[in-house]
Amino acid sequence: MANNILNRIEKFNFGLNPERLKLKYENMRSDVFSFFRGTCHLFYEDFPDDSPLNIAPLAWICGDLHLENFGSFKGDNRLVYFDMNDFDEAVLAPCTWDVVRLVTSIIVGDGFAGQGQRALKVDESTSIDLANLYLDTYSSTLAKGQARSVEKETAKGLVKDLLESLEKRKRSDFLDRYTQVKGDKRHLSIIKNHIAPATAEQKIRVKELITAWRESTEKDADFFRVLDVQIRIAGTGSLGLDRYVILIEGKGSPQGNYLLDMKEERTSSLAPYLKVPQPQWGSQAERAINIQQRVQATPPALLGVIVDGDQSYTLRELQPTQDKVNLKSGDGKLGRLEKLMQTMGEITAWGQIRSGGRQGSAITDDFIAFAHNPDWREQVLVYARSYAQQVRKDYQEFCQKD
Repeated sequence: MANNILNRIEKFNFGLNPERLKLKYENMRSDVFSFFRGTCHLFYEDFPDDSPLNIAPLAWICGDLHLENFGSFKGDNRLVYFDMNDFDEAVLAPCTWDVVRLVTSIIVGDGFAGQGQRALKVDESTSIDLANLYLDTYSSTLAKGQARSVEKETAKGLVKDLLESLEKRKRSDFLDRYTQVKGDKRHLSIIKNHIAPATAEQKIRVKELITAWRESTEKDADFFRVLDVQIRIAGTGSLGLDRYVILIEGKGSPQGNYLLDMKEERTSSLAPYLKVPQPQWGSQAERAINIQQRVQATPPALLGVIVDGDQSYTLRELQPTQDKVNLKSGDGKLGRLEKLMQTMGEITAWGQIRSGGRQGSAITDDFIAFAHNPDWREQVLVYARSYAQQVRKDYQEFCQKD
């Protein structure tokens, strides 16, 4: 079985950058929750074809919904929101798929992580209570049939703490974390496990792609003038794909510079298991960006699609306001974690309602009717509890291989 798990993981990750893939595997071995994050493909490989959860209204889903795929960002109206923030795996699928993966992540999160620490600092019984609260909130929010959003004024608990803390962040401090100033110009810093050197050929190609994108979208030439390009190392599941951090002129050097993230998008790992037709997207990046724009209340300030032959990339601004809730900051305090589960349940439902009625997704009336059906909730919880045990077993087997 150990070889089977390792073979399945290696098969899925074949062709990725070897150096980044080694780091990905190191991250996955650090704790069981990171392993769960890095193996979305295993979750859907294992999901049974005959599960009653497959008979649910179709929705535009994140595909890889877990506790750390929510975060803050500045929208294109320059206000800061808290929402789902990763759409690499996004597809049209039964609405329950996001729900059962998120609930599984809650239960996996109660397990022992690295150095004997629990990811959520709660016991199994409490994690089940939190999962039920998420399901309660998701169901009741879906039943209302109205989509809203989370910003500072409407946030609560850990999310409110995060959004309030962002007000103190300065762009200059953010730039100083990733760059250094020489004379009156900034250059990207090389930072272990965060920013690696790009080759001269890579820098030239990225600059060409940014220029072509800027011209095709009629963006301001001075603002998007590329000053430096390096390789960006971030995330878990996407480690090993082409990814770059790009320093641009922005509003003027050195304090007005901006940073961009350019990430390769590949076919969703859910694709082999989908039973419903998908739109004919122009590229994988177009798929990810289009679904993100449908699901989020207000998309981030800058989103773009860059196509380079058979490869495609999502382009977005890296922001000082971009962050995640620190799960451990809840310190196992039930009240704060309960508010977080409620917020995540609301966001999941709002995204599905908001994007309903588009290219095959269910309409609001279908979601409301589904919310009033009591059967699926217990099915979600039973499967999530069972699969969380499988994740822990797979993690232990994966860790046996150095």
